[in-house]
Amino acid sequence: MDMSQQEMKALLAERAGLVEEALTQLCTDARAPERLRDAMRYSLLAGGKRLRPVLCLTAASLCGTDPAAVLPFACGLEMVHTYSLIHDDLPAMDDDDLRRGRPSNHKAFDEATAILAGDALQAEAFKVMTTCPLPAENVLKAVHCFADAAGACGMCGGQELDMQSTGIRIGIAELEHLHALKTGAILRASVVCGGLLAGADEAVIAALSAYGASLGVAFQIADDILDVVSDTQTLGKPAGSDQEQNKNTYPALLGLERSRELADMHADTARRALDALNGSMNDSMNARDAAFLRGLALYTVRRAK
Repeated sequence: MDMSQQEMKALLAERAGLVEEALTQLCTDARAPERLRDAMRYSLLAGGKRLRPVLCLTAASLCGTDPAAVLPFACGLEMVHTYSLIHDDLPAMDDDDLRRGRPSNHKAFDEATAILAGDALQAEAFKVMTTCPLPAENVLKAVHCFADAAGACGMCGGQELDMQSTGIRIGIAELEHLHALKTGAILRASVVCGGLLAGADEAVIAALSAYGASLGVAFQIADDILDVVSDTQTLGKPAGSDQEQNKNTYPALLGLERSRELADMHADTARRALDALNGSMNDSMNARDAAFLRGLALYTVRRAK
């Protein structure tokens, strides 16, 4: 069963709204210095697609678990994503002054406070994740999976490779590896953790992992394309910054048309990965979640058309 783009966007907005509401309750502990709390919430509540937490909620629902029980973990995912954006924007990293349509954290506050806000969000994320009202074994597996995806062998490692290769032309295989860590690892883990929290079996986890990995590639290619063809107002961050910094991107290596073809291919691969779940998810809600994930893979690449 496929879901129309309108239905897919409605469910995306619904689940993103749940995450948004829950995020407003976080980082309010009066024991923390007020300026640090303000800096954390400034970036955490700045909007965004909330894609990673929505993927987690949907995967858990697909596997038969109430998304409400997974919401703390999903919020933790967004907190780590937010911390990564704060640090990415710093002068020592990508040196961007704009994020989500307003000044980057280090511009709104100061560089030291921005670093601390990112550090604190990362620590708070894992604290929040452990409050999920689910079997401790499931939560532990999910925390372990996500920590691996966020660390030196995932997102942070990918960022290091990105910085090392800036200004030096690399091959497509190296670019794929870089982005599989920097962007793909967190997206894949967001889906897999939903399954782990729900106690899904190995076959289901494997299917979710394959879906998340291909979705991550499609998402990154689309982002690279948008940096070329879109504008700053639409992106909410400086357009053309990849080219200006001489970064390795799919359009830079392959051109726009081939990049679009590759994005479509990975979106199709993501959709096919869910076929392995046919027959194991029978009730209407599970079918709806599977249709949503398939639709999301298409939506990811269509935004760059």
